Formats: sequence, structure tokens, C-alpha cells
Amino acid sequence: MGRVTKLRARLDGLFVGPSELELTEGGIARPLCYLAFPIVVTNLLQTAYNVADTLWLGRYSTEALAAISFAFPLVFLFLSLGLGLSIAGSVLVAQHTGAGESLDAERAAAQTLTYAAIAAVGVGAVAYVAVDDVLAFMGASPAVLPLATAYMRIVSLGMVFVFAFYAFISLMRGRGDTVTPMLVMAGSVALNVVLDPILIFGWWGAPELGIRGAAIATVCCRGLAAVVGVGILLDGRRGLRLRPGQFVPNAAAARRLFRLGLPTALEETGRAVSINLLLAVVGLFSTGVVAGYGVGTRIFSVVVLPTVAFASAVETMTGQNLGAGATDRATATNRFAAAFLFGAMSACGVVVWVAARPLVGLFAADATVVDAGVSFLRTIAPSFGFVGLMRVFTGGLRGAGRTTAASLIVILALGVVRIPAALWGASALGPGGIWVAFAASNVVGGGVASLWFYRTARRRSLARSGVRGGRDRRRLTPAGRPRTHR
Repeated sequence: MGRVTKLRARLDGLFVGPSELELTEGGIARPLCYLAFPIVVTNLLQTAYNVADTLWLGRYSTEALAAISFAFPLVFLFLSLGLGLSIAGSVLVAQHTGAGESLDAERAAAQTLTYAAIAAVGVGAVAYVAVDDVLAFMGASPAVLPLATAYMRIVSLGMVFVFAFYAFISLMRGRGDTVTPMLVMAGSVALNVVLDPILIFGWWGAPELGIRGAAIATVCCRGLAAVVGVGILLDGRRGLRLRPGQFVPNAAAARRLFRLGLPTALEETGRAVSINLLLAVVGLFSTGVVAGYGVGTRIFSVVVLPTVAFASAVETMTGQNLGAGATDRATATNRFAAAFLFGAMSACGVVVWVAARPLVGLFAADATVVDAGVSFLRTIAPSFGFVGLMRVFTGGLRGAGRTTAASLIVILALGVVRIPAALWGASALGPGGIWVAFAASNVVGGGVASLWFYRTARRRSLARSGVRGGRDRRRLTPAGRPRTHR
């Protein structure tokens, strides 16, 4: 325990905890970066779950690897509702925290966990019953179908842990603490990496469970992380102290959570569906083109990872500042983050355009695959800055409670522009037409998000859908002393 305490102290000193990080006063760049960096690490750790399962199951059997490839998109689809509720809870906690309404923030956090658990039970039950038919519809072969079904049914039984853990991460982020979720995620991932081969291959006297072992390892690690996360929220030393009575379901809280969360759930579902639809369009062409597209999208996903983290940080800062009545500072935060990310991502686009061939060459040797991947990256690289704009401003809109607006922008970019344009481009221009559609959707999404946000800010209506914070511009410091906003 002594070493853990020392590590915790060192990391707090490095990253700054929520008690020392001021989000509603002072400069913007420092707190924004302190919020964003741990989120980048957390997102990278999140991918480690999938990497570990893929790595070990790939060594176990080809059928198990194919089964996990079918299961991953389905897991993400079922998680969409939980992600929506978690983000809704994060927005409410951020706004109440900014308003100095700590008790209301704690109630919102407790209700988020309550309804996340209720939703998880419902989603898990539906997934357990329907997963076999859904996987068959997706095209799983007779050899792969029972393995993928077994994996999904075990994960379905543990869905409540997954929902609770995502809720914990979002609620702590709304409070302004992104370090604690990162540390809990790191411990969970480390345990999963150890448990996976033991349960898959039957090492050290454990039964050989194959793909079921991977599912059990994931559920156990998520379960432990959820228990630790809820324990942290009940303990109260990280900024939120939840009490048992606050978990009793409340109809008004449910309406607010689902009003804010449903659009985000639909947005996340739309993302998952658009990915699969675009892959189907790319699949009209040769295997080399499909493989090149796959390599290109993996590189793209790594390059844009910081935009996801900054969007979450902007969401938190926007919510807290609007709760504190500092509407101008909330707008300034979005403008700063947008300008920074547009410049940084545009520079990344130049680097990727120049280095596209060696980057793709790291993952593939076949000339057809490399050419397709290079063509994809060089076509979309000039649009990277617009990805930053779309992420930042939709994050800002979510922080303001305008989750419907944020979802409509994403659905417009992916569903109305990208997929129809890709279908037309594929028939008119071949694979290059799909790449152009991908880039065009980024530009449209970034442009529309910018116009929507600035129109909202110009009308001084950014805070209208927030909580009732901002009535009194005085709030309390973590030590309990009153403070007046500048």
C-alpha cells in the first residue's frame, strides 16, 4: 500500500487533481491540457482490452479470432445507450459543479449510476436472447457463430459492470478529475492482460476455456474496475461523495438523463452503423483495396485520438463554466480549443501526407495494399483540421446540454454526406471516390459544427438548456471558502 500511495502522490503532482485544477477561472490552455492528456491515455488503455483479446485469441485459433471480429462491433453497438447516459451524467455533474451545487452534482451522479444499471440489465437481457440471430444476420459462418455467440452471451451477463465503469469514468470527468479513471483503467487492463492467456489456454492449472476465457477475463476485470470506481464515488475523497439514499430511482432525474443521453446514444449508434456501411461500400472492390482502407483507418484513428480527448475536456470545461454563469469563458474555451486543434491537426495532416507510404508500409508489404492505403491517407489528410473543429464544437454543445444539436451534426456528416457520397463516388470514380467522400464529410462536419456553435454563442443562448446554475456567481473553493468569479 505504501508504494501505491507514493505512486498516487507522484501522479497527482504530475497531472494535478480536481482540488487544485481551476476550470472556471484563470487561463484556459493549462486546465484544458491537464484534462485532455489523461483522457488520451485512458482511451489508449481502452483499446488494450481489444488488443489483448485479439492477440491471444489469434494464437489460439483462426475461428476464435474471426469470432471476436464479429463480436467487437456488436459490443460497441449495445454499449451506445450506456455511453449516452454516461455523457448525460457527465454534463449534469459538470454544470452543477461549476454552479457550486455539490449536493446536486452528487445526486445527478448517483441517479446516472442507477439508471445505467437499469439500462444495462435491459440491454444485457436483449443481447443475451438476440445475439445468435444478430450474428447470423451479420454473416458469421457456422464454424464461427457458436464461438461469437458464447463470447457475447458472457459479456451480456456482465453488461452492468461495463455500464457502471463507463459511468464512473464520465462522472469523474464531469467533476474535473481525469487522472483517477486513468489509473483505474490501467489496473483493469493490466489484470486483463494477465488473465487472458491463463483462461484462454488453461495455464497454471486453470481450465482451457478458449474464447469463453477471454469473455470471462473481460467481465471480471470490468467488474473489479466498476466496484473500485463505485467505491471511490462512495468514499468521497476524489470530489464526489455519493450516499445510499441518492440511488433511489427518481422520475425527474430519469427524464433529464434520457433527454440528454438519448441523442448521444443515437449518435454513437450512428457512428457504429456508418463504419459498417462504409466498409460494405469499400468491400465492392478488391481485397487489396479493403486491406489498404483498413490500414489507413487504423492510422487515422490513432492520429485523431487527441481530438476525442480534447472534445471531452471541452465538454467538461463548458459545463462547469456555464454552471458558474461564466458564459463568455465557456465560449472562449471552445474557441481556443478549436483554433489549437485546427492548427495542430492540419500540421498532422501535412506530416501524414508526406509520410503516408512509409506509414502504410509498417503494416503491409503488398504493393496493392500500400497504394490503396497511401491514396486514402493523402486524400483525407487535408481534412484533419476539420475533424478537430467538429470534435471540439460538438463537445462544447454537449457540455452546454445541447446533445441533440451535437448528434444532428455528427449524423449529418456521417449519414447524410459520407455514406451517400461514398456510394456515388464508388460508382463514378472507383475507390478514390470513397476517399473523397470521407474527406468531404469531415469538412462538412467541421464547418457545420463551427457555424452552429458560433450562431448559438452569438445569440447568447449557449446556456439556456443547462442546469439552474449561475444564479449566484459566488461559489466555494475545495476548502469551503467563498470565491467570486472575475
